Amino acid sequence: MQDHGEVLAAVRTGMIPAHVYNDKQIFSLEKERLFSRAWLFVAHESEIPQPGDYVVRQVLQDSFIVARDSAGEIRVMFNMCLHRGMQVCRAEMGNASNFRCPYHGWSYRNDGRIIGLPFHQEAYGGDAGFNKTGQTLLPAPSVASYNGLIFLSMDPDAESLEDYLGDFRFYLDFYTKQGPNGLEVRGPQRWRVKANWKIAAENFAGDMYHTPQTHTSVVEIGLFREPKANKRKDGATYWAGRGGGTTYKLPEGSFEDRMSYVGYPADMISRAKATWTEQQQQVVGTDGFMISAATCFPNISFVHNWPKVEDGEHVLPFISIRVWQPISENETEVLSWFAVDSDAPADFKADSYKAYLMCFGSTGMFEQDDVENWVSLTNTAGGSMARRLRLNSRMGLLADDVRVVDTLSSAQFHGPGYAQLGYNENNQRQLLRLWADYLDMPPLRVNPATVLSDNPHGIEPMVQTNGAAAADIDSGSAESVML
Repeated sequence: MQDHGEVLAAVRTGMIPAHVYNDKQIFSLEKERLFSRAWLFVAHESEIPQPGDYVVRQVLQDSFIVARDSAGEIRVMFNMCLHRGMQVCRAEMGNASNFRCPYHGWSYRNDGRIIGLPFHQEAYGGDAGFNKTGQTLLPAPSVASYNGLIFLSMDPDAESLEDYLGDFRFYLDFYTKQGPNGLEVRGPQRWRVKANWKIAAENFAGDMYHTPQTHTSVVEIGLFREPKANKRKDGATYWAGRGGGTTYKLPEGSFEDRMSYVGYPADMISRAKATWTEQQQQVVGTDGFMISAATCFPNISFVHNWPKVEDGEHVLPFISIRVWQPISENETEVLSWFAVDSDAPADFKADSYKAYLMCFGSTGMFEQDDVENWVSLTNTAGGSMARRLRLNSRMGLLADDVRVVDTLSSAQFHGPGYAQLGYNENNQRQLLRLWADYLDMPPLRVNPATVLSDNPHGIEPMVQTNGAAAADIDSGSAESVML
């Protein structure tokens, strides 16, 4: 594989070699060095509310069962039988006390522990040949949740999820903690687009600049209260920790006035005020900014918007969570969830869902506009000429790297990190700098898990942790491997 040092150095200056959006070697590096380490969103706890509930989720080429076991604990298990490697669970979701491999009939409880295999005595001589005690489906190396969002990392020594998210947690609460009992989600809708995953992640991280051009028709038909798409330039972008996003500037008013302006009813406003910190309330009530789109590195994005769904001035807010799941260097599977405060009134939930479907999802009006851009960029980036071109992603910077517009002071913007008014590409640059940092890392080395015939402790290493180190495998049983 060629040395990509020059490519990564250029990315850090804001001049992006165009081919990074459609390059097989780059994608191989992403799989080997980025997606083997980063925390990746796989499910929301509300998708598996009852003991026995499960969903099956894909992380690149790996399939995982995300289950709430019979004791109510959340488990994330590699969906591969310990015997001959068949995918154990073939359904996408359901409720089960156990999973049975269709190949040879090995069975596992919903916490992953093996409970039976046909002809155990005849085929293995019973426990003398294969001791079932402690044997489990291979757990995900690291698992943690934040506000009901379940993440995994392929790195058994990953830093804690909270440390990974950093100050972005402050903004994540706007999307995922509007009341004391958190969110419920519907979905996900799933579809594939012939586009590179990074383009979508960048778009949601901070691209307010595309709205007046790409989404002109959506504004012209009256979907939004504001008559002009260029109102986006009055908002601010922010970056903190592992993520960043965009905001809209709201009319003058109190916290309650501004929440009402974007369509929230009084009871939901009261719950948000009781749940959010004083500093979070100040971003809306004092500073006058309403959170809109955002991306948390590497590939989970959020959108909060408030379109009109009927004639008149009444608007309805909605929240969507989406994952840009890489399939290849030029194809992405989009997973899109509708999210809403679990305590919201039933009529609000129904109307908010309608607003979401109108704007986003596989048939949403915004979605159609965006995907056309992403597909075109990806296709063009795959040719030979793209290797000669560096795309200018330096909006908001002068030639000497001084900002065109100063960052907002802490009195102007009460959130952590830094924020800046108007059109810029600060967040896209931050996202790609993180991307370059990960691709500069060496391949991740981990110990393989081995299914031993007589091992009362089961699979080693036991890697279902929250970022803690995995147990060492016996030095004589296997050598370390690279992901």
